[in-house]
Amino acid sequence: MTLHQNARTCPASRRLLCRRVEQEGWTLRAAAEAAGLSERRAREWLRRHRAGDRELCDRPSVAHQIAGRTPPEVEEAICALRELRFSGARIAAVLGLPERTVRAVLARAGLSRLAAPDAGEPARRYERPTPGELVHIDVKKLGRIERPGHRVHGDRTTRARGAGWEFLHVCVDDCTRLAYAEVLADERTDTFCAFLERARAHFAALGIGIRRLMTDG
Repeated sequence: MTLHQNARTCPASRRLLCRRVEQEGWTLRAAAEAAGLSERRAREWLRRHRAGDRELCDRPSVAHQIAGRTPPEVEEAICALRELRFSGARIAAVLGLPERTVRAVLARAGLSRLAAPDAGEPARRYERPTPGELVHIDVKKLGRIERPGHRVHGDRTTRARGAGWEFLHVCVDDCTRLAYAEVLADERTDTFCAFLERARAHFAALGIGIRRLMTDG
């Protein structure tokens, strides 16, 4: 057990204070003076004891939840796009997030800087010479989290089940490396086809007509 560095009492003296008030007939003021506490602090220890806290140990001052923390599923999407060598600004634009939030997530994940290609391994370049000649398309499955998990509150005894999944659909032009991405609710054929149509329109607006697709699906 670790006591707060400024604590005037320990669990044993706090329990003694409560026993004096509840069993020996001491007034709260007298018990507080004997313990070297303010009456207000003594009342708090007594309240906790009556509520069932028999140990009366110090509680951590760390917040149970971090206000404004980016949801884990969004962090996974950010990291997934980073693995595709998206810049922070592009990730922010794709996911509709502030660029500052994206930078913070990348820093926590150790992805602030993209890893340089291995200089000891010869480059194997296969990109097509013409924009739109070949477009890569892929879907990444991301777990949806409906409430904070153990990474936020530290409690591994409770688990959220049945939250379902979200799916990151990504389309990358082989020549220019321009990309289009959306986070969608499923990966059904109709959803995939609708995403592909929007991707086609996005590339068309940039003057790129899609000729061939490559996917592992």
